[in-house]
Amino acid sequence: MNVQLSEDARKILREMGLTEYETRAYLALIEQGVMTASEISKKANVPYSKIYEVLNSLEDKGWIETQHERPTKYYPKAPTEALERIILQTEEKLEKWKNVILESLQPLYEKREIRERPEIWILHGEHNVLAKISEMLNSVRKELMIAVPSFAKSSIKNIASNLFSDIIRKDVNVMIMVTPDFDSSLLSKVLSIGEIRIRNSMFGGGIIVDGSEALLLLGEKGKVSLVIWSSHGGLVRFAREYFQFLWNSSEKIDRA
Repeated sequence: MNVQLSEDARKILREMGLTEYETRAYLALIEQGVMTASEISKKANVPYSKIYEVLNSLEDKGWIETQHERPTKYYPKAPTEALERIILQTEEKLEKWKNVILESLQPLYEKREIRERPEIWILHGEHNVLAKISEMLNSVRKELMIAVPSFAKSSIKNIASNLFSDIIRKDVNVMIMVTPDFDSSLLSKVLSIGEIRIRNSMFGGGIIVDGSEALLLLGEKGKVSLVIWSSHGGLVRFAREYFQFLWNSSEKIDRA
């Protein structure tokens, strides 16, 4: 055969449903124009025992047409015609798939209330925790809630002086709860960016950013023992509501 076809083009034809023999037969017809089955077999190097199966398949797929005479002759159709047929068939198939999904599978999914796996991470190591806190403070746009129990004082202090000044320029609603032993040198700086309230004790703490992500801090004996970050809607909503509950019963510190 003299007709040459790139490997990429052959790959596309395979994706469109043509076998190697079918591709060879079609290319032979493009080169020659009109041929008998025997001539196509020789020209395309397709076994004669397979040629009628190949030609019938090409005709079914819309790539060739048959001249019903003796002997029967075959000629190629324009590739664009075959492509249009494939597009129409694909669109019909996609429509059937869509109907099955919307009418059968989707109702089953919704009935069983299946949801995506919540995005929840457990963070290990002080470096990773501080990096996540810094990322959250840098991303805040509208609302920032921070609860600082005694065991988390050092973690918050390490980042407060560097990042709180940036929050001032973002017009963020900042609410911070601390225990009475919070570093007094930071109180004035924190007061410059938002409201502070004091609680005598907190069993846990954390940071909630824009009601969309939360970092929860649990600990004991002066150190953080477990850090959980999540963007799961239900968990973040619960954390925000619990923070608000504690906030409402905490002592307000006036700017003075």
